[in-house]
Amino acid sequence: MASADPGGRKSTLGIVAAVAAAAILLALPGPDGLPPEGRRLAALFLLSLILWVTEAIPIAVTSLLVLALQPVFGVATLPAAFAGFMSPVFFFVIAMFCIAQAFISSGLDRRFALWLLTRAGTDSRRVLFAFLAGTAALSTIVSDVPCTAIFMAIALGLFERMGLRPGESNFAKSVMMGIPIAAFIGGVGTPAGSSINILGLGFIEQYGKVTVPFLHWMAIGLPMVVILIPVAWWALVRCYPPEIATIGGMEEVRTEQSRLGPIRPPERKVLVVLGTMLALWIASTWIKQLDVALVALLGAIAMFLPGIRLFTWKEAERAIGWEVLLMIGGVTSLGAASGKTGLAQWIVEASLGGLGQGAIVGIIAAISTFTAVIHLVLPIGPVIVAVIVPPIVLLATGSGHSPALFALPVVFTASCAFLLPLDAVPLVTYSKGYYRMLDMVKPGLVITAAWIALMTAMMALLGPSLGFF
Repeated sequence: MASADPGGRKSTLGIVAAVAAAAILLALPGPDGLPPEGRRLAALFLLSLILWVTEAIPIAVTSLLVLALQPVFGVATLPAAFAGFMSPVFFFVIAMFCIAQAFISSGLDRRFALWLLTRAGTDSRRVLFAFLAGTAALSTIVSDVPCTAIFMAIALGLFERMGLRPGESNFAKSVMMGIPIAAFIGGVGTPAGSSINILGLGFIEQYGKVTVPFLHWMAIGLPMVVILIPVAWWALVRCYPPEIATIGGMEEVRTEQSRLGPIRPPERKVLVVLGTMLALWIASTWIKQLDVALVALLGAIAMFLPGIRLFTWKEAERAIGWEVLLMIGGVTSLGAASGKTGLAQWIVEASLGGLGQGAIVGIIAAISTFTAVIHLVLPIGPVIVAVIVPPIVLLATGSGHSPALFALPVVFTASCAFLLPLDAVPLVTYSKGYYRMLDMVKPGLVITAAWIALMTAMMALLGPSLGFF
């Protein structure tokens, strides 16, 4: 995240830049087809994005400001802004933070990570792959940010034992870039892997009246994880070859693993709860009442019940990322406003208008490429989903296609944020100084190209059998 700014200079510059950018956008003549309220919302979006990215004021405060400014900018009433703020995604994020806390408080996270590293041996390339594979596996059911933080803590301990300092090691650079990259990739393995997935599926159901079953998502998501993790590993190794063939410090890792002893009751409880949740998520493919967010909430509640009680509510309060939670609410509220003001429809028509008449493969590739590139302008995944999915669903239905055909590439590719570390997930490791902003561009381009090609192939090959077109 942003570094401390005791003097307030960076914060002041961020606020001035946000206000100036919004004022300039409002002063410019509006483009054809964009209603005045849509232009005002675009200015509010720009103001909010600059404040979020620069952290000129706390992320949570910007999220509350988003609500307060909607009636000021004349894009929504305050009750409408509040109504857009609260959604199933809000409560899903709370539940997933509780589940991540269960992993950490029980010690299951460390046991899994140490087990993986001991299997990798001392070859530096295999250790890098172990970090990627482990992060991706955990990220299929644990949110990206806590998952990244868990494996980063393991990596930092290993670097310290090896004497690897920030900015001096390709191996450390690859690991610290690879962890958030793998978290993004693993997050698309299941709908529960990221709040972005739940947000997107909710919009598809709300605007397109189409439900994407859990297993249907996994039929595309899991193969993407299995294929993209080796691609990411190859890209990192090629761009930043490890300067060391073997790594030291593995004896300490094995010693630490042996100290854990046999699996303990709290760890068993976590595994039972997670296993039950996964079974219910899969069952939701046929039982419509078992919503993904509902199952997550029930799983989180179960962790406080007598006989299970994995942690206290006070511990859960400290574990919940309230800034992330409030930002999700703010983004959802802006997304609802973008649909009502015509801003979202204008963006999609200006960028992808006429797309519905092309070949299926070309449509999917174009949508995936557009979503990957727009990360450079809208660097926050939930913002992309909130702005793009509702109008692209309408574009699909208007051209006679299934809403899922157009919308799923957006929802999946909203997690493809590999070009620059601007999203909250890579910022977790970026803040440690082991790699620079532009270091991610080279491997990121390779992974992004592979993602777009794979997304296109998976949708084209599996879409008909899954009912997407």
